[in-house]
Amino acid sequence: MSHPIVYPKVPHVAVASACILGEGIVWDYRTDTLLWVDIKEPGIWHYKPSTGEHGHIPAPETVGFVLLTPEPDVVVAGFKSGLARFDMRSGKSTPLMAPEPDQPDNRLNDGCVGPDGCIYFGTMHDPETAPTGAFWRWDGHALSRIYGSTVVTNGPVCSPDGKTLYATDTTNRTILAFERDGERLGEPRVFVTFEQGWGHPDGMTVDHRGHLWVCHWGGSRITRFTPEGRAEMVVPVPTAQVTNCAFGGPDLTTLYITTAGIGHDPHTDPMAGHLYAVETGTHGIRAHIFEG
Repeated sequence: MSHPIVYPKVPHVAVASACILGEGIVWDYRTDTLLWVDIKEPGIWHYKPSTGEHGHIPAPETVGFVLLTPEPDVVVAGFKSGLARFDMRSGKSTPLMAPEPDQPDNRLNDGCVGPDGCIYFGTMHDPETAPTGAFWRWDGHALSRIYGSTVVTNGPVCSPDGKTLYATDTTNRTILAFERDGERLGEPRVFVTFEQGWGHPDGMTVDHRGHLWVCHWGGSRITRFTPEGRAEMVVPVPTAQVTNCAFGGPDLTTLYITTAGIGHDPHTDPMAGHLYAVETGTHGIRAHIFEG
């Protein structure tokens, strides 16, 4: 049984977004804007902390995440049907690729751009009953399958030096680590298995020291793990379903946190679904931009 320290600061509501299923969060350091999605009420949220301005852009279909491109108003969106370029000004969507056309019950769930410029993402079984999901890498031309088969995928994220890819098998409460050898990813090893009472591992991010900050679905917290896999610190979050997190702000020291209200009574968990923020004193790393 691990005994991490408890962080003394409690995250506060930054945007009362009341998302059904908030997820897919990324900080755009070029515009000082936070982007995240609501999967079940499909749309992209945006928030500029310097002014307090925020809003919601409807998406044409279920969207699991958004990634940065050279044009700040254009993102790569992880739609149910596949990856697409999405213009947040016009609402125009341009399909890029579909990883699993033979799996109509699957959808894209979480993703990132790695230090190598590739998109790493996971698919999952939307009804959450069959192990048809997998982790993938796409460089803009070639698609390669990294790992499967899983029911619910989350993450993936890369270590700051790009030598390790972390990916979460949420249903089995396990975070996997893949070591990179050139362009090749090695066989997965178990990095962390969630203990009983922790809930399930969901989205995550890394800081500049290579620590992994992991959200607990059903656990009301985020845990910071060392690169060796030791639970070092817990950040309590005032709602149960904590879904994803990203460092933002001018110095990348503010941890922004998405949550979900799905399946929860708003009278018993009135804080569910909002965007939270907490100052950490720890620096994150800039999100990579997909150039492909």
